[in-house]
Amino acid sequence: MPLSLAEMAVDVLTTPDGRAKTALSRAHAAAWFAARAQGQPLPIGRANPPLRPARPARPELLAPKDVPRRRPGTLQGRIALLHAVAHIELNAVDLHWDIIARFADQPMPMGFYDDWVKAADEEAKHFNLVCDCLEGMGSHYGALPAHAGMWRAAEDTASDLQGRLAVVPMVLEARGLDVTPGMIEIFRKAGETAAVSALEMIYAEEVGHVAYGSKWFNWLCGRDGTDPKEVFHTLVRRYFHGALKPPFNEEKRADAGLPPDFYWPLAEAAD
Repeated sequence: MPLSLAEMAVDVLTTPDGRAKTALSRAHAAAWFAARAQGQPLPIGRANPPLRPARPARPELLAPKDVPRRRPGTLQGRIALLHAVAHIELNAVDLHWDIIARFADQPMPMGFYDDWVKAADEEAKHFNLVCDCLEGMGSHYGALPAHAGMWRAAEDTASDLQGRLAVVPMVLEARGLDVTPGMIEIFRKAGETAAVSALEMIYAEEVGHVAYGSKWFNWLCGRDGTDPKEVFHTLVRRYFHGALKPPFNEEKRADAGLPPDFYWPLAEAAD
């Protein structure tokens, strides 16, 4: 019997090694879409995802305040910046599979699962691209300490699908749209063409991931007859620990379905 989609998700979440985790993510995504193309979709099923995903022994995970500052004007600084990106991408793989497994008991259209499987597949590709860049620069994922707080949003929203959509794609991934152009410029100035290509692909595809969050958040609000902007503000204030910090990439946020009146009032309130 083939695995259900929820079982596939838990398979990824319980695999510790980054390269093995992302290989499984890509293989399960391919199996899901192959079955969909044949008109025989795999069952969504039910499974029990772990509260925290399995992780390799390295990198050492530190409190955010203890992670050394990155100085991108040096080679070691650029390696540290890419290492942080790899860590974000690996967490994103798990976040996208977790939303499938954790909320499999909530009836959602098939397109919901298509979107998050596709996002998980792309995040796995991104992780491997960045790891390839690190190895080309004489380093590897796990060589440096990393941020221990990346999974907090998942834990905080473990019982709230709308909260998960608001905080993970619509706040955290939207932040990536704000900061990635500056990162691309750092590597372009340094002549690191492989890193530029990887970050440009990540930038282009992350717009879609934010858009998936916005689409399904608004869908849930439409089903419930609630105002998306008001619900978004309430949930971000409840679950997001920190301020929404400008400058915002308003053009790409708009492309992803995030209008300014969603995020600017939260930034102003934080100020």
